[in-house]
Amino acid sequence: MADKTTLGVYANRAQDYAKRFSSDTPDLHLAAFMLAVGENGRVLDLGCGTGRSTAFMREAGLKAEGLDASPEMAAIAQETHGVDVEIAGFETLDKVDAYDGIYANFSLLHAPKADMPAHLDRIATALVPGGFLHVGLKTGSGEKRDALGRFYAYYTDAEITGLLRDAGFVVIERSFGADEGLDGTLAPWIILLAGKVK
Repeated sequence: MADKTTLGVYANRAQDYAKRFSSDTPDLHLAAFMLAVGENGRVLDLGCGTGRSTAFMREAGLKAEGLDASPEMAAIAQETHGVDVEIAGFETLDKVDAYDGIYANFSLLHAPKADMPAHLDRIATALVPGGFLHVGLKTGSGEKRDALGRFYAYYTDAEITGLLRDAGFVVIERSFGADEGLDGTLAPWIILLAGKVK
């Protein structure tokens, strides 16, 4: 689970976060994930935040569930999008062959790097053979806190690709970019779509 300081930032800034990252349509990466999973697929939005993406997935015909460690974010998901969110950390994922896709969009970056292999193993176990994982992370090296106090782990392309391979995934596509975050800092990122090897 995210540390208390990080959760405290999201508790205090949940409404700001919802406003900054609101949109009326799915972005291209979410659209690609939904297309890969296919209609009627069961998906988990892992670290779903305010539930915006979870709602888009449901509107597209997917059976989407949300999980997030922040009660404040979960409340916004329910009030704004009608999405019920399980309030829990990544380490609670214990399903087996349950999902056709898992969408971890800029959420696993709040976990310590030492915990990432175990999180990816749990994700692989929860996916059906041939299931899809979307993962978004900030690029760089090491771990540190941002100006707001949130904990971040940073990854290179080779680093996260290697971790995914070790967990039984093959990377299908990757994208790079940079966006301004909640802390007002421009941060480079990588987004990968990976498939679980059958």
